Amino acid sequence: MDLTFAEISIRLLIATFFGSIIGWEREIKSRPAGLRTHVLVCVGSTIIAMIQKQIMFESLQTAVSFPELSGIIRSDPARLICQVLGGIGFIGAGTIVRNKNSVHGITTAASLWVTAVVGLSIGMGYYRIAILGIIYLLFSLTVLKKFHSLSTNFLPSIMRIEVEYCSLEAKEYIQNFFSEHKIKIKSTDFSIQYHDDSRIYTDDYTLELPKDVNCNDIVNALSKHKNITQVHLENYV
Repeated sequence: MDLTFAEISIRLLIATFFGSIIGWEREIKSRPAGLRTHVLVCVGSTIIAMIQKQIMFESLQTAVSFPELSGIIRSDPARLICQVLGGIGFIGAGTIVRNKNSVHGITTAASLWVTAVVGLSIGMGYYRIAILGIIYLLFSLTVLKKFHSLSTNFLPSIMRIEVEYCSLEAKEYIQNFFSEHKIKIKSTDFSIQYHDDSRIYTDDYTLELPKDVNCNDIVNALSKHKNITQVHLENYV
């Protein structure tokens, strides 16, 4: 079926609307890829899918009109679609940020990928797939997020913290503080930096916190020691 202007406009409007829904959810959470990025990804994917469908239609029409060319004309319906999904990988990679032991932006990268798939569904005219896809995507980004937050109330909190100090006395203070408050050390990375005649020690801790201990309390307590020069909270789950 040859696409009319009305059909093209409808598909692009649906793509804009669906992309806006996911983009707005990411925007209000201050994620790297927000409203405009998701709209552009969804609309672009829809356009590519419509181009692919038009190529398939014209190839079929040519084969019907010129039977002698039917063995020559080829149209791979998945070629452009595969290029879209591969290209989205580069955009998604730009939203992922790694900070030492923590990685941020993976959910946003995944939402961009699924938004592209929804756009392809719209462009190919598979509206039921697109509608159900956008519903399940919203469910994953909102409802499952709340469920995960509730489930963490019944699980130990995990904290990653970086502590810099200039004396081994501070090391002993840190160990005693963790022991006194029943904070379990799951892993530790240790490094030393030399500055002229002085040394700066750095410990990267992954901690399991009891329910009555708050991460801010830990940061504040460690920061008060005279030989601890810096306390940096890397991640808290």
